Amino acid sequence: MFTVLTRQPCEPAGLKALYRTPTIIAVVVLLVSIVVLVSITVIQIHRQEVLPPGLKYGIVLDAGSSRTTVYVYQWPAEKENNTGVVSQTFKCSVKGSGISSYGNNPQDVPKAFEDCMQKVKGQVPSRLHGSTPIHLGATAGMRLLRLQNETAANEVLESIQSYFKSQPFDFRGAQIISGQEEGVYGWITANYLMGNFLEKNLWHMWVHPHGVETIGALDLGGASTQISFVAGEKVDLNTSDIMQVSLYGYVYTLYTHSFQCYGRNEAEKKFLAMLLQNSPTKTHLTNPCYPRDYSTSFTMGHVFDSLCTADQRPESYNPDDLIAVDGTGDASLCNAKVASVFDFKACRDQETCSFDGVYQPKIKGPFVAFAGFYYTASALNLSGSFSLDTFNSSTWNFCSQNWSELPLLLPKFDEVYARSYCFSANYIYHLLVNGYKFTEETWPQIQFKKEVGNSSIAWSLGYMLSLTNQIPAESPLIRLPIEPPIFVGILAFFTAAALLCLAFLAYLCSASRKKRRSQHAFDYAVDSE
Repeated sequence: MFTVLTRQPCEPAGLKALYRTPTIIAVVVLLVSIVVLVSITVIQIHRQEVLPPGLKYGIVLDAGSSRTTVYVYQWPAEKENNTGVVSQTFKCSVKGSGISSYGNNPQDVPKAFEDCMQKVKGQVPSRLHGSTPIHLGATAGMRLLRLQNETAANEVLESIQSYFKSQPFDFRGAQIISGQEEGVYGWITANYLMGNFLEKNLWHMWVHPHGVETIGALDLGGASTQISFVAGEKVDLNTSDIMQVSLYGYVYTLYTHSFQCYGRNEAEKKFLAMLLQNSPTKTHLTNPCYPRDYSTSFTMGHVFDSLCTADQRPESYNPDDLIAVDGTGDASLCNAKVASVFDFKACRDQETCSFDGVYQPKIKGPFVAFAGFYYTASALNLSGSFSLDTFNSSTWNFCSQNWSELPLLLPKFDEVYARSYCFSANYIYHLLVNGYKFTEETWPQIQFKKEVGNSSIAWSLGYMLSLTNQIPAESPLIRLPIEPPIFVGILAFFTAAALLCLAFLAYLCSASRKKRRSQHAFDYAVDSE
C-alpha cells in the first residue's frame, strides 16, 4: 500500500470572503476619513474671515501757556510698522487760562477740566475707558513757572494728577515736556497730516510714499517758538539740536530748536518792557504797534512778573503800579522797534546762526507754519502760501488802521488779540526773515495752516503717534467657519479612524504575506515528493 499526497487549499472559500469583507470596509473608512480631513482643513483655512481687532483710543491734553486743549485720537489696534495710524476724533478747549496761571491756587485746576472731560467720556466707548491712555503735556508756560517757582509748578501737577487718577481712563501722567520735544512732535504732526509718512495705495494698504520729502515745522506759541526740519548733509552733528527720529520704519535726522521767551505773548511783554525802558516817564508810554486812537493800561506786574522780563525790571518796581499806554499806529516805527526784541548781532555774518547765537543749519524744503503764525496771517486775511511782499503790504495796511476800523476787518473781534496783531505780524517778519533766513524766494514755500482735514496741526498728535510706538499691537481676529472645539473633535476622530484603518490593513497585509509564504513552502514540499 502506499499513500497519495494531495494539495489542500490553504483557506476555504468562506474564509477568504471573511477576510475580504473587513478589508473593503477598512479601505472605505480610510478613504472617507482622508476626504473628510482634507475637506474640513480646506474649509477652515480658505473660508476663514479676518476681523479687524477694532480701535484703540488715546487722549492728550495740550496744556499751553495761554490755554489747555483736549484732543481725542483713535487708531486701528493693529499697527503699521509699529506706529499707529492715528486720527483726531474730538477737540475741546478748556475754559480759562493755561494751567501755569494756577500757581497760587493749584486746587482750582481740576474744576477747569470738568466740562471737557464729561464730553470726552461720551467720545470713547465706555467699555474702553479703562484701557484708554490719557496724557497731559505742559509746555512753555509751565517750563517758565518751574524755573520761577518749582514748588508751585509741582503743586499744579500734583493737583492735576489727583484729579485724573479719579477718572475712568488709564492716566499715564502729567509732565512738562521740553521745548525740543514740543518741536519734534509738531514736526511729526505736520508731516503725518500732509501724508509724508503714509499713504493708501490702490489696494487700500498703507505704504510709505515714494520720493516724497518731508516739510519743516514752524510753531508759535504763547511762551516759546519752535523750528524743526530735516537737516541737510552738512550739519554739526555734535549739537544737541540735531536728533534722530524713527517713524514707520524710517529714520530722520532732524534739526529742532525751541526759543524760550520768544512765544508771541512773552515776546510782546519784552517789547513793552523795552518801550518802558526808553520812555521818559514810567507811568505812561506810546506804542507804535497798537492802533491809533486805542488806549489801555497795564500793571507793572503784567509786564515784569514774567521770568522773560525780569532782567528789564525797573529799580523802583511795584507790581501794582499802573502804566497808561496809547497806540499810535505807526507801521514803520513798529517794524523798527520790534527788531530790537531779538539779538541779531550775535549771529552777524554767520550763515548757520539764527539769533541769540543759536546754531541753525541752512533751511531747506517747504515749511508749514501753524498756531500763532496761522492766526496772525488769518487776521491779515492771508492763508496758505503767499509772497513776502504780500505779507509785508498786508501788515502795513493793518498796522495803519484806526482802532475803530478793526472790528470791520476781523470776523472774530477780541480786544486782547486785535490790539496785538500788528506787533505779531512784525514779530513774525523779523523771526522768519532776519532770524531763520527766509528770503523772497523761499518765503512762498511756507504754508500758513491751522489744520489738515479735521485734524489740528499741534504737537499733541505727534506726541500720540510717538506714544503708539510703545503700545502693543493686537493681532487681527479670525472668525472660523467651524468652531475650534468642533473642528478639533472632528479632526481627532477621523484621524484616529484613518490610523486604525491603516493599522488594520497593515495587519491583514502582513498576515496575508505569512500565509502565502506557508503555502509556498507546502507546495514546494509536495512538488519535491
